[in-house]
Amino acid sequence: MMTVAKTRSINVRSILIWTAVALVGAVGWGVLALSRGEKISAIWLLAAALGSYAIGYRFYARFITRKVLQVDDRRATPAERLDNGIDYHTTDRRVLFGHHFAAIAGAGPLVGPVLAAQMGYLPGTIWIVAGVIFAGAVQDMVVLFFSMRRDGRSLGQMARDEIGPIGGIAALVAVFAIMIILLAVLALVVVGALAKSPWGTFSIAMTIPIALLMGFYLRVFRPGKVLETSVIGVALLLVAIVAGGWVAESALAPMFTLSPRALVIWLVIYGFAASVLPVWMLLAPRDYLSTFMKIGTIALLGISVLLAAPVMQTEAITKFASSGTGPVFSGALFPFVFITIACGALSGFHALISSGTTPKMIQKESQVRVIGYGAMLMESFVAIMALIAACIIEPGLYYAMNAPAGLLGNTVQTASTAVNNLGFSITPEALSAAAASVEEQTLVARTGGAPTFAMGMSEIFSAVFGGAALKAFWYHFAIMFEALFILTTVDAGTRVGRFMLQDTLGNVYKPLRNVSWKPGLYATSAVVVLAWGYFLYAGVTDPLGGINQLFPLFGIANQLLAAVALTVCTTILIKNGKAKWAWVTGIPLAWDAAVTLTASWQKIFSADPKLGFFAQRERFAAALEQGQVLAPAKSLADMERVVTNSTVDGVLSILFAALIVIVILDAARIWVGALRAPAPLSSSEAPFVESKIPTPTGWSGRGEPALVGGPSSSSAEGPDAPGGSGGTGDREPAP
Repeated sequence: MMTVAKTRSINVRSILIWTAVALVGAVGWGVLALSRGEKISAIWLLAAALGSYAIGYRFYARFITRKVLQVDDRRATPAERLDNGIDYHTTDRRVLFGHHFAAIAGAGPLVGPVLAAQMGYLPGTIWIVAGVIFAGAVQDMVVLFFSMRRDGRSLGQMARDEIGPIGGIAALVAVFAIMIILLAVLALVVVGALAKSPWGTFSIAMTIPIALLMGFYLRVFRPGKVLETSVIGVALLLVAIVAGGWVAESALAPMFTLSPRALVIWLVIYGFAASVLPVWMLLAPRDYLSTFMKIGTIALLGISVLLAAPVMQTEAITKFASSGTGPVFSGALFPFVFITIACGALSGFHALISSGTTPKMIQKESQVRVIGYGAMLMESFVAIMALIAACIIEPGLYYAMNAPAGLLGNTVQTASTAVNNLGFSITPEALSAAAASVEEQTLVARTGGAPTFAMGMSEIFSAVFGGAALKAFWYHFAIMFEALFILTTVDAGTRVGRFMLQDTLGNVYKPLRNVSWKPGLYATSAVVVLAWGYFLYAGVTDPLGGINQLFPLFGIANQLLAAVALTVCTTILIKNGKAKWAWVTGIPLAWDAAVTLTASWQKIFSADPKLGFFAQRERFAAALEQGQVLAPAKSLADMERVVTNSTVDGVLSILFAALIVIVILDAARIWVGALRAPAPLSSSEAPFVESKIPTPTGWSGRGEPALVGGPSSSSAEGPDAPGGSGGTGDREPAP
């Protein structure tokens, strides 16, 4: 009787709690939907997002893991079966969450929403929240699960194994080419943030020895002491951040004031090291460490929004949403707001991490929910905070910072005139005062999104902590924070690129399929870092060369990658006899394909030179014949480079779109065959092996294998170990 009464009490409490959460989200959405012309508080965006995230994680993610994927904690994961201390390693789920979040959270959620603010705050908010719940987080979790069931195979190799040689080879080529572009773009953002910044360079450089200390501490000195190691790591990280400010004002500043070229070299060296060293030694602990700063800063920003209650200065939907003539980027709301926001809602790059490092370290199948779905929700929240940061700034200042120099000119006077011509108001004095408030020489044409995010972040923080006197501190802290945020995607991405190349070449030379075979991992790591390093180096030495040439492909290429991932997931579901659940990934696939292929079509065939690659080529080629120089070119030689770049971008857009269409059509052939077959088709899934690791309970339970615990740390535990459940089945961490 007491047990029944207790159960009923828990059920009633749960119903009340989740009803309250749903009401918070509903009220937030109601205010956003019903506001007409009046300015609203940013708090309502937080309410809508957080309420929706909680409902999505508690109910939708749980439904997918239990009904669709049917996670089974009795089954040994690759980390347990293939543990070799290099790439495969059983990892504490708290630390793996940190690694996964740090690896997926790059430039996209910080700068994409800032640029998309040109369309207003409402379209971005809807896509960031709805997109992550039904598409982005689903993709990350399902890819992670299917890769884990296939010994951690890469996305491209899964495509080849499950779809066949034609679609598989198209996927392998497309995925690897897009991967190199994405890594070079992310590294370029890091270089831009750290160049000539001794504070940022010192603080980020110090995270490497701190991470090495944490790795050895957990594996050698104090195996299993995750919380103890976390305290030490966070304390040292805070010291490094504070010390960075001291270094910037000391005689050591020149040592850490690096040129863009020097930063490229150091990034290549670091990327290679992070790719070849055992995962427990550098990559996992450094990503885990950086997550404290990432999540801590974003959480503090959210709390500051609640305390300061800043007002959204941007309209809910601006005139540029329908006209497609915005100064920040060209194109109408559909499809380009979805392409621009990218990582905050749905990102193909995430599928590479979910089929790269993470499936080789995950301890239990049920943990795909918190690591795959949960980490993506956290990244989406980062995107919401970036959107808020951009939209609380006066529109005049926003456009003065984000419009191109060719439109604004080089002075505050010309920028003020240009912004006024756009229909917004800002004076030269206001522009100068804004720059002076954050101790910058100018904020005119500070494009790319990162400076705008830093400006909005400094506005929010200074309203709560320190006032105007600390505004400059918070601005430069935000710039350093963004560099740290993005760097973790470069190191993990390089390792994933190595896995991808090994899987691809392993189809020809079998020893390379063993991703921990040292000759193979050293050679392929070198190829990957030299590939993105080449484009990066050319980009920092030539404003129109290297990765600058391919930068316009970033958004579309990333979303095309998501189409590959969702196609593979849908194929596996149908082949495994789960066609009734194929809509879970099939609907996001249909939406992503429609959006991305529409964007590709417009970038290829649009007659508007600001939008279409070939139209831009024709415009600059015609001007070149007449000896004219058009911005951004500064000479006739630059004009020739723009013509070449436009041609290359257009051809690659056709190639990438064609490859993705081949993958989808070839997969559709498999779907039809599977639906007609009397039994599920054969799969590349690894055979069942029973796990010997107890299922952890709760989020912070004790007695688990450590992040870097020695090979014996897992097997030493039994059903009676502290915190061990000794259970089986699809038990999950408590929501």
